[in-house]
Amino acid sequence: MTLPNARTSFLLGFLFCAGLLLTAIYFQFVNGLEPCPLCISQRIMVLATGLVLLIATLHNPDRLGVRVYAVLGALVALGGASISARHVWIQNLPAEEVPACGPGLEYMFHNFPLGETLKLMLTGTGDCAQVDWTLLGLSMPAWVLFCFLALAALSVAQWWNAPQARD
Repeated sequence: MTLPNARTSFLLGFLFCAGLLLTAIYFQFVNGLEPCPLCISQRIMVLATGLVLLIATLHNPDRLGVRVYAVLGALVALGGASISARHVWIQNLPAEEVPACGPGLEYMFHNFPLGETLKLMLTGTGDCAQVDWTLLGLSMPAWVLFCFLALAALSVAQWWNAPQARD
C-alpha cells in the first residue's frame, strides 16, 4: 500500500483535527457535556496539531520541509496524547485518590495567577475523573488518546513520504 503524497496526507490530518473539534463542539453544545480543564487542554492540542498540519499543507515544502513538519506534527500530537493519557489515568483512579474538584475555568482565569490556572489545566481536577460518555467501553479521553496517536503516526509516516513531497 502506498501513502498519498505528503501534502495530501497533511491535509487529511488537518481535516481529521477539524472533525475532532467539531465533534467536541457538538458534544458540548448539543449534548450538554461541559468540558473539564483536561478536555479543554486536549482541544487546544488538537487545534495546535491541526494548525501544524494545515501550515504544512499550505506550505507544500520540499523534502527537508516535509521532514520538519513530520517531526513537529508528531511532537505536538504526542504532547496532546500525554494530556489524554493523564486524563484516562485520572478517570481510572480509585475514588479516594481522585484530586479535589476545582473552581470553574472562568473563575480560575479571573482570580488565579496564570501559571496556577495552566497547571490545573494540564494536571486536572476532580472534575476530570467523571466519565459522561463511552463508546465500546472507552471514555472520550481514551478515544482522543487513540486519535492523537494516529495523528502522530500519520505525521511520522511523512518522513518516508518526503521524497515525493512535490505534486
